[in-house]
Amino acid sequence: MGDWVENIESVITLKVPSGYRDLARLDVYLTAFIQNATRAKVQRSIREGQVSVNRREVIKVSHKVQAGDFIECRVMRPPPLEIVPEDLPLDIIFEDEDLVVVNKAAGMVVHPAYGHRSGTLVNAMLYHVGASVLSVEADKGDFEFADLGLSNVNLAPPHKGMPVIRPGIVHRLDKDTSGLLVVAKNDVAHAKLARQFEKHTIRRRYQAIVWGLPDPPEGTVQTYLGRDPRNRKHMAVVAEKQGKWAVTHYRTLSNFTHTSLLEFRLETGRTHQIRVHAKHLHHPIVGDPSYDGQRISYGPDTDRRRAFFKNLFKVLPRQALHARELGFVHPRTEETLHFEAEIPADMTYVVDRLREIEGVPEN
Repeated sequence: MGDWVENIESVITLKVPSGYRDLARLDVYLTAFIQNATRAKVQRSIREGQVSVNRREVIKVSHKVQAGDFIECRVMRPPPLEIVPEDLPLDIIFEDEDLVVVNKAAGMVVHPAYGHRSGTLVNAMLYHVGASVLSVEADKGDFEFADLGLSNVNLAPPHKGMPVIRPGIVHRLDKDTSGLLVVAKNDVAHAKLARQFEKHTIRRRYQAIVWGLPDPPEGTVQTYLGRDPRNRKHMAVVAEKQGKWAVTHYRTLSNFTHTSLLEFRLETGRTHQIRVHAKHLHHPIVGDPSYDGQRISYGPDTDRRRAFFKNLFKVLPRQALHARELGFVHPRTEETLHFEAEIPADMTYVVDRLREIEGVPEN
């Protein structure tokens, strides 16, 4: 459901400007002009004879592009992306005519995109509000707005060729982060909630299990965050001109011998902010596969201890991070609302085992 059907071939034509002097490789030049294309895919297309230069087939990826070249490339264009309402379990904490507060389960992606076309929170919310199937042209971004029962603010794709559909989604949580999230049912509610996020007046508190015992036990992390130049799928602390300002407050709730349970309060909301800032503190979140959380960072690295954590990671195969509290002003009634969701069973189990097996630090 919600998957791609057979692709449709289309031809991309490029005329290299007369003043071009860079002499770039053909694969590099094409990758810069074809949306959602990786260099590896472009190289494969060239080798398979799908690219011609000045009406002659070129299969050498290192062919030098020159001024005045006429390049044709046959590409497979994805057909319309369909988002199908799905009857998936939802833990709804609160709902009225304007919004829904959901306790998202770990493992659920918030909205459909490449690689996650079904099973998302959006699929579940569309079913919950009785909406019909949504469809968007991947290369055109064409969409006919309708009364879905969710807001249309983020409905259309953000860029041509990027079929990301986010009806009702005001903010997001990572796939493997559990916890509270608010979804808007109409555009007015969405706009007013988004404004609160922009002004940093939303109350968001998270709990996480981290490696080590932070010293001092509470404080604030302030850095710029941007794409990791070594891995574009990850975020990193970067220089001012390369990222966005990010502020995270932390407080220790419990110490175990070599790990801690922390509370994080977001002042800004950048991608992977808590996870990156925890690593920046040298206290990565336990179980985090992207930010050094799946290796023993503190305490003895013995066979017995490795086996202990291997068993914990079977129960908790994700970052031990949970959006515990969410508070905001209701967009219609202007009432201050506050919601809490206890940490889920997998994190509770790990906390209990850490306390039982490794104990607490001696005074």
